[in-house]
This record gives sequence, structure tokens and C-alpha cells, in this order.
Amino acid sequence: MFTLAHLSDPHISPLPQPRTAELFGKRLVGYVNWQLRRSARHDARALAAVETDLKTQKPDHIAVLGDLVNICLPAEFPRAAAFLARLGSPDDVTLVPGNHDAYVREHARTFLSAWRANLTGDTPSANGEPFPFVRRRGPIALICLSTALPTLPFLATGTLGRRQLERLGALLRDIQREGLFRVVLIHHPPAGKRAPHKVLTDASAFRDVIASHGAELILHGHDHRRSLLSIPGPRGEVPLLGVPSASAPGSDELPGGWNLCRIHGAAGAWRCDVEMRELKPDGSVSAVATQRLI
Repeated sequence: MFTLAHLSDPHISPLPQPRTAELFGKRLVGYVNWQLRRSARHDARALAAVETDLKTQKPDHIAVLGDLVNICLPAEFPRAAAFLARLGSPDDVTLVPGNHDAYVREHARTFLSAWRANLTGDTPSANGEPFPFVRRRGPIALICLSTALPTLPFLATGTLGRRQLERLGALLRDIQREGLFRVVLIHHPPAGKRAPHKVLTDASAFRDVIASHGAELILHGHDHRRSLLSIPGPRGEVPLLGVPSASAPGSDELPGGWNLCRIHGAAGAWRCDVEMRELKPDGSVSAVATQRLI
């Protein structure tokens, strides 16, 4: 059995105090939003409780699905790097970025250098592009995508782009021949209902790639809520699993948490179930449900 932790959207707090010169355009809008609403939704104590629970469960690998920072202040990136280091070594912690990690054009690619060790595949990309990249760990292959692009104020959309999608199809095909359990990591969900300003703009094209080449499991973040959907693959439905924010306080409304996926079997006979772990009002984290995915 191989265990894979799935967490997302830690939105690490507290927000560093920005300089006046750093507050312009979208960053100013995000800063005001943080002060009025978002700061109450992301608690450093909640994230610490999730970190402790992760270490207690001792997963074989950890997948972090983006939105580590909030408004892309330069001071946020070292704090996020420290968070990743607390989770484990870069070999054991894989990251894909979210829209907040590329929040403004000036720092839209800062995450690539700040968190490079967690964003590096087993082998260099053939075309020099950072995404997609692949990490093989035990019986699984993590196929890592980026939907992170700077957008206009009040938009939180994501885009993969033609080149990533073409490469994704080739990777899914080749890795299937290796007999590995293919896990696609992506921040923006490629299916389901959400407001137009939060969608993956080329979700339909992504679903077409999965319909042609398949995958065993797709993990995403972005919505800050637990979800389980599926999209068609060439041999049946492919599970699409969402996760709450890792830093949301324990409450009745959108409590924080993470997922623990257990993968068994071999090619042609895979089994996978997920244990959904949730932050409680008393600050503890415990399992709230277990569900078979495959």
C-alpha cells in the first residue's frame, strides 16, 4: 500500500505588512479583501494542527496543490518555503502552484525559484518548460500541472494552455505503459459548478485529454471545500477529488482539513480509497469519512 496526502490552499498567515509601494492594482484589491474577510478564514493555528496531524499519519508522500501565498508579496515566499520544509524533504513533498502564487505579473514566476526543489521532476523537461513535470514514487506517478497565471482584479481563473495539454496527453499514454498509478495534480478543478471568475478556462480541453488517455486519479484544490466528482476516461470514470483549505478554522461552515489516499494493487487491478480528515472546533483533526474511489 502507498499513502498519499492531499492538501491545498494553506494561504499562509499572518500576512506580512506590505510597504505602501507594494499596494497597487490587484494587490491592493487583495489586501483590502484580506483585511475585511479572508484573514478570518485562514488561521495559522489551524494550519499548525493539520501539519501535526500529517506527521502523525506518516504518509509516504505529500501533494500540496497551491495557493500557499495570498497577494504575492516578496516576504510571503520564504514563509511558504519554510512551511514546505516543515512538511518534509523536497523528495517527499510535491507542489503545484495556484492562482494566488502568481497573483501579480511582477511576481508571477517567483514561485519557480522560491520553491524550486518541490517543483522539479525526476528528469529535466525535454522542451525546457517547467510544466508538466513528473515524479515517480513507488507504484504511482505524479503528473504535475500549472494553472497559475496573473489575472485582472476580481478574477481567480486558471489556464493550462495548448502546450501543457499536448504534453499531458503524451505523458499519460507513456506512463500507462509503465504500469504506474497515474495521479494528476492540478489547482483549478476541471469539472463542477463555480462562479465564472473562478473557473479553469480550458477545462473542456483538459477533460478531452483525460477522455482519450485516462488517469487513475485527479486531485485538485481551489474551491476550499471537500468534493468528489468524476470525469469520463477511455475505460470508465476517473475520480476527481477536492479538498478543503488546510488553514480554515474548525467550524460548521467549510472546516479545514486534508485527504489521505491509500493506493493498493497493480496495473489492471488498482484499488484506492480516501480518508477525509477534518479540523474540529476544539483544534483536533480526525477522520470524518472513508470512501472507495476505485
